Amino acid sequence: MRMTVTATALCALLVATACSAPATTPPSSAGASVATAVPTATDGVEPSNGASVPPPPTTGQPSAPVSPPPSESPGPTSQPPPPPATGFDPGRVKVRLDPFVTGLEQPVAITHAGDGSGVLYVVERAGRVLVVEPTGTLRGQPLLDIRDRVDTQGERGLHYIAFHPDFESNRRFFVHWTDASSRSFIDEYRADAGSAMVARDSGRTILRIDHPDWNHKGGWMGFGPDGFMYIAVGDGGGSTPGDPFGNGQDRSDLLGNILRIDVDADRPYGIPSDNPFSGGNAEPEIWAFGLRNPWRASFDRETGDLWIGDVGQDTSEEVDVIPAGQGGLNFGWSDMEGRNCHNDRDCDPSRYTAPILTYGTRDEGCAVTGGYVYRGASSPLLVGGYIFSDYCTGTLWGLDAEAAMAAGEAELARLGSTPYNVVSLGEDEAGELYAVDFGGGVYRLTGVERN
Repeated sequence: MRMTVTATALCALLVATACSAPATTPPSSAGASVATAVPTATDGVEPSNGASVPPPPTTGQPSAPVSPPPSESPGPTSQPPPPPATGFDPGRVKVRLDPFVTGLEQPVAITHAGDGSGVLYVVERAGRVLVVEPTGTLRGQPLLDIRDRVDTQGERGLHYIAFHPDFESNRRFFVHWTDASSRSFIDEYRADAGSAMVARDSGRTILRIDHPDWNHKGGWMGFGPDGFMYIAVGDGGGSTPGDPFGNGQDRSDLLGNILRIDVDADRPYGIPSDNPFSGGNAEPEIWAFGLRNPWRASFDRETGDLWIGDVGQDTSEEVDVIPAGQGGLNFGWSDMEGRNCHNDRDCDPSRYTAPILTYGTRDEGCAVTGGYVYRGASSPLLVGGYIFSDYCTGTLWGLDAEAAMAAGEAELARLGSTPYNVVSLGEDEAGELYAVDFGGGVYRLTGVERN
C-alpha cells in the first residue's frame, strides 16, 4: 500500500490507498495554496498578476527580412525572429495560471452548459453548484444546493454536474453524488429559464449504484458527441492489494466501468443499441471496464475520443483512451496495474487495452487528475495537447494527443508546477481550460512560449 503525501487530503477524495478509515476533512497540505494565492515561477509555470489573458501569438508566415543600413553588416539581429508556430510541442510551451474565482469551499469541478451564455458552473464537494459569470463573478444564488443530502466522509461528496446537449431548450441537467451509505446517485433536474435556484426536491434519481466500501467512487460524467451520457464509476473500494471484491473484471455489476446510457429514451433511461454487452452475466450499461478509480475524464471535442485519468494503487497512475465509438475495451484492473501484472501475477498483457501513459506514484505524484485535449483559440501553443495534472504534486503535464494515439503511448512532459491541489480541470464553451484547486480557487490556463 503506497503512502500519500498527506494524511487526509486525497484519502478523503481520490486515492484511498493509504487510509485505513474514511477521512473527514481534506487538510491544507504543505505547499497547498490559499484561495487567493498565485503560483510562484517554479518549473515552468509563469506567475500572473491577475491581468486578463493576453491575445494569442501572431500566426502565419514570418515577416520579410529587414535590410540593414548600407554602413552596417548584416548580423544575427538583422531580421525579426519568426512568430511562434501553432501546434503542441511540450518542449517549447509552459503554462500561466490567472486567478478566475477564489474563496470557494472545496471546489471539485468546473464546466459549462453549452447554451451560449458563457456562464460557468463550479461544483463544491459539500453539495452546491455555484454559478460564475464569464468575468469570474459569482452569482448570489447557486444553481442547486443539496448539502443536506450529500455526505462528505471519505471519498463521498457531490462529484460532478453534466448538462444535457439541448440544455438551452430543455433545461435538463444531471448531478453525481454520494450519501452516507456509500451509494452513488445520478439525479436529473430542470433549471428555470431565469436565474432562480432549482428546488432540491424537484429532481429524480435515474440511477443508483451501491458501493461495498467507502472509497473509489469515480465521479465524472458527461455527454459524448453521440448524445449519450457516459458515467465513470470506481471499483467500489477496499484496501490493498487492490480491488478485494474483484469488481474491475466483473461485468455483472456497474463498478469499475465507464457506463453509457440514453437519458432521452425509456424511463429512467435506455440502453443504446450498440452498447457492447447485453444479456448473460454482463450489465448492458457497460461501455468499457477494468478501471480502478476514474475520477476525471473528457471527450476530445475534435475527434470524439474519451480520455480518462485512472487513479492508481501501488505503482502506476495512468491515462487511458477510448477511441471514438469503440466500446468493450478492458483496461485490465485489477489483473493489471498500468502496464504490469498486479493481482494476476501470470496475466497476459495482450488481453487488455494498455494505457496511453503511466507514471510513478512516488516521484511524479499519487493521484492523476484527468484533463482535456486543448481545442481553444487563445493559446495556439497548446492546441492538440492533452493537458492534465496530479492532485498530490500540483504538476501540470502535457502530451501530443495525435502522436500518442498513433503510437499507442506517450512520454510524460512537464509543463510546470503549481502550489495547488489540482483536483480537476475544466473547459468552457470556447474550449479554454481551467484548473480547480481543492483549497478554494479556480485558475485559467494559458500556454506561453518558454524562455
